[in-house]
Amino acid sequence: MPHIYTPRRPHCDEFLTLRGLRHHVLRWGQPRAGEPPLVMVHGWMDVGASFQFVVDALEQDREVIALDWRGFGLSAASGSDSYWFPDYLGDLDALLDALSPDAPVDLLGHSMGGNVAMSYAGVRQARVRRLVNLEGFGMPDVSPAAAPERLARWLDELKDPPSLRPYATLADVAERLRKNNPRLGQDKAAWLAGHWARETPEGFLLNADPAHKLANPMLYRKAEVLACWQRITAPTLWVEGSDDQLTRFWGGRFPREDFEARLALVPGLARAVLQDAGHMLHHDQPEALAAVLEPFLA
Repeated sequence: MPHIYTPRRPHCDEFLTLRGLRHHVLRWGQPRAGEPPLVMVHGWMDVGASFQFVVDALEQDREVIALDWRGFGLSAASGSDSYWFPDYLGDLDALLDALSPDAPVDLLGHSMGGNVAMSYAGVRQARVRRLVNLEGFGMPDVSPAAAPERLARWLDELKDPPSLRPYATLADVAERLRKNNPRLGQDKAAWLAGHWARETPEGFLLNADPAHKLANPMLYRKAEVLACWQRITAPTLWVEGSDDQLTRFWGGRFPREDFEARLALVPGLARAVLQDAGHMLHHDQPEALAAVLEPFLA
């Protein structure tokens, strides 16, 4: 039986109804006068508990809040067979209205969550004091000519919806996590597995709605996304791992030059690269990430 990670700052669980759906919220620390909460939003096929390791690495015992997006973790599924990107912005807006209605927050997003956070900060400038994007690269631009094929694929997948395979034990879930990211230590994987999956009569199933795996019928429109990025007013920190995940994910479909041109449009941008880290940099190098975050957020 592997050793299981012991959090230095255990979280408290809360449930909020946001836009009619029950959402799971994790809280660390207590509010302090004059200091905004740090709100963290996770990536695709992940959970809010994923931020535990970097929260533990923060020297300052500040208030931190993480959300399980709809259809992930312990938050309710959407109730439909599709997930739309604007719904994440709507859920985030409702979350901040509930938690900090009268003051801006510090907002951090990883991967998909980083993309949501960037768009949100450009649309709701007054709601974000500091913005941190952890490897939320976005996606390659898609030509409108691809719409018929994408819609046909979505319609076909609706007739044969995806499923998630069960795992026999939590140890198997932990091993899956380590297969996805070999840098993740056994103790952290063993702890995270209990938040990533739940026990069912069929075995341990990931805490994710299988509908997330459907093709998205809505094309990624780069021009619309960048229109939001250009409106960001909060000081923004871009953080990535030293491993080139952009090339790994997309190859020539999304050249680095394209992404650099996108980042160049973001006003007030600071940048950091964490060595010996990949896409899950908050798992790979939580102490190094905390060391970059705290002076930026101070």
